[in-house]
Amino acid sequence: MISSPTVIVLYGGVGSEREVSLRSGEAVAQALRARFSVEAWLLQQEALPAALDAGAHIVFPALHGSFGEDGQLQALLEAAGIHYCGSDAVASRLCMDKAATKAIASDLRIAVPAALSFDGARAPLADAVIEQLGASLVIKPADQGSSVGLHFTEHRSALGVTLSGIRSGNWLIEQRIRGRELTVGVLKGAAMGIVEIVSQSGVYDYQAKYTPGSTEYQYPASLEPAVEAKIKDHAEQLFDACGCRDFARVDFLLEGTRPYFLEINTLPGLTATSLLPKSASCVGFDFEQLAAELVAPAIARFQTGGAE
Repeated sequence: MISSPTVIVLYGGVGSEREVSLRSGEAVAQALRARFSVEAWLLQQEALPAALDAGAHIVFPALHGSFGEDGQLQALLEAAGIHYCGSDAVASRLCMDKAATKAIASDLRIAVPAALSFDGARAPLADAVIEQLGASLVIKPADQGSSVGLHFTEHRSALGVTLSGIRSGNWLIEQRIRGRELTVGVLKGAAMGIVEIVSQSGVYDYQAKYTPGSTEYQYPASLEPAVEAKIKDHAEQLFDACGCRDFARVDFLLEGTRPYFLEINTLPGLTATSLLPKSASCVGFDFEQLAAELVAPAIARFQTGGAE
């Protein structure tokens, strides 16, 4: 085994978030080249590239959603003895499940929006949902990211139309919290800066995320010190309780002074203008420095022979 491995950036993938992954992979590979030997490999199928070498490579999975963030890729890497960046297969699988992470947050006494889960093949009736959660709701896949499949409804008819269009998959319906959208990066267990997301439409959906000029970002967010400390503490608790490793991004809604946990992203977007780099910039990291910090633990595991 060599002391300085080549970093293999896997990007692209086959899921609904492929376009986001293409951008992340290209950006992070370019940033890492300032300090490391790097190769960017475009992933076109749900399988490990045959050329991966456990004795010479570590993997940076710049992938989002299915076969990237859901633990499948991580499980294959572990089975092949290949060191990689980010959370392990168990934590990745857990954090991809929004309902499961909400249950962990509740156990930690961290507020979460009231919600119900359902199988898309057996969607609930609109009246039953409204009776339990009210009419102002958010409907989203329980195991996708980048706001894929996100819906907002404010009355029964809109909810009925949305539910009638769902045929498969795992879904989550949440009581809508009217609050400030906040996110915080966690690096090696420590929360970095809090970013506030201000969408012109009032909804941070796929269009707001990826349409230039449609969203403003304030970082660090302007918060009372006690509220800032609470959000960072919640993020660190969740990172630890979910078994995350190396880095993640934790999303919240702030209603008044009460933060509500939304989800953990174990492989967040990684262009120079993405949310995790914005959070890292609050504590002094530029994008190249952040990229180096993201791969450092995996390189250390490679060099010491630490188990994945």
